[in-house]
Amino acid sequence: MTQKTRVLIVDDDVVMAKYLAAHLSRRNFDVTVASSEQEALRVFRTLDPVLVLVEVSMEGEGGTETLQRLKQIKPTVSIMVLSASKDPEFIFKASKLGADDYLSKPVDPKELDVRIGKVLDNQRLFREVSQLREQVRRQSDFTMLFGSSPKMMEVKMTIEQVADTTATVLVRGESGTGKEVVARMVYSESSRCDKPFVKVNCAAIPHELLESELFGYEAGAFTGANRQKLGKFEQANGGTIFLDEISEMHPALQAKLLHVLQDHEFSRLGGKRDIQVDVRVLAATNKPLERAVEEGVFREDLFYRLNVVTIHIPPLRERREEIPVFLKYFLEKYSEHYGKKPSMFSEYAVTRMMEYTWPGNIRELENLVKRYVIVGNEAQIIRELSTHKPIVTSFGGSQSTLSASVPALASVPPVQAGSNGAEPEMPSLLEIGRRAAMQAEREAIERVLAQTRWNRRQAAKILKISYKALLNKLKAMEEQTKAQLKHEEG
Repeated sequence: MTQKTRVLIVDDDVVMAKYLAAHLSRRNFDVTVASSEQEALRVFRTLDPVLVLVEVSMEGEGGTETLQRLKQIKPTVSIMVLSASKDPEFIFKASKLGADDYLSKPVDPKELDVRIGKVLDNQRLFREVSQLREQVRRQSDFTMLFGSSPKMMEVKMTIEQVADTTATVLVRGESGTGKEVVARMVYSESSRCDKPFVKVNCAAIPHELLESELFGYEAGAFTGANRQKLGKFEQANGGTIFLDEISEMHPALQAKLLHVLQDHEFSRLGGKRDIQVDVRVLAATNKPLERAVEEGVFREDLFYRLNVVTIHIPPLRERREEIPVFLKYFLEKYSEHYGKKPSMFSEYAVTRMMEYTWPGNIRELENLVKRYVIVGNEAQIIRELSTHKPIVTSFGGSQSTLSASVPALASVPPVQAGSNGAEPEMPSLLEIGRRAAMQAEREAIERVLAQTRWNRRQAAKILKISYKALLNKLKAMEEQTKAQLKHEEG
């Protein structure tokens, strides 16, 4: 199924707009017309066109604001300006505002076809260059991820065996282990690597909206659905779709996904016909799906459909020999990004990092290196690690060691003798309970922050508190840590 190139025409001249729309429709473009800036912006967000034709008149600078706002929404969109003016200064201004080409009115149809062809060719060239750069970047990620660990070499061998097949792949591992990198490697080594790769984070989209995001909708399907929208499965047709955090998908939507996996077809919301697609499905989860099946929140038949090939990514604590490789890679990456030249980590710092259990895995290590490059204070980084000790948790049915932020002796202070040498001083049960609650809160906050790469707004949403409340708690935690360090140094 070949998707037509979407074009938006913005012109308050109804006759001219209809003429251009008819001409382009005959040339197999999917054309939509808007007669005002407000309508153009609304349609633009829904349609996501590849090319926009904007009529810009000299009188009152009409159209230039529309041009600017469209470029603000999507800087990569191609925009061709149509105007009766041939003033070089005006043409220069339109180009400066982001116009890719300029065509004077009245429009010559043959000239229009040639100009559109050139604009789309330039866009394709830009996209290919961007894809090559992204491929080089991803290759660096792949090389870094599969460095020296025997366990990761096993993962790489599995990827090589399944990449060039149509098998559904389920990537499993704790948060921050690099599941998306593995999914992209499966895609890049497959015969579909020149086709779309579409990622959908099932946890980031409310389940009420996820169905329309995946499968699209028809005009009139619900209030506000003014035109047809293609879903992610249609956008990925011929290529690969990556369903991240698949465990968070609502049970009501799991049945429809199962239907797509079995029959390779679905219907849009409000649609009356089934749509055939050829899409390879990759999925990822950081939760034990077997337990979700037992609890009745994940369909057993869908689990077996997804679990055709499973790739388990071991946590960082099980491949500590790669920590120095990651440190070097991220230090070089963020030194270049921020334009700074921090010193290499000392041998003592690397040793401490090798001892640490990294509950947030590679993502946590990456954020730590990023903070070091910005702040340039190795001692501060070491103090962060020194306030952690290992605890035991489980993932996928097996016991594993994680790390929780537990300042040494912070929960309950040691019993001290009284000033008269008689009864020892012991904190009250109320005080012990208060400190334990504060410590539990601190552990929860730090763990969620590690999982969200220190995205505080997202962390506040997961913790079900306001963003301001989280900032206040972080400030209080920082002051508590400073006071403790001052006490220890004293």
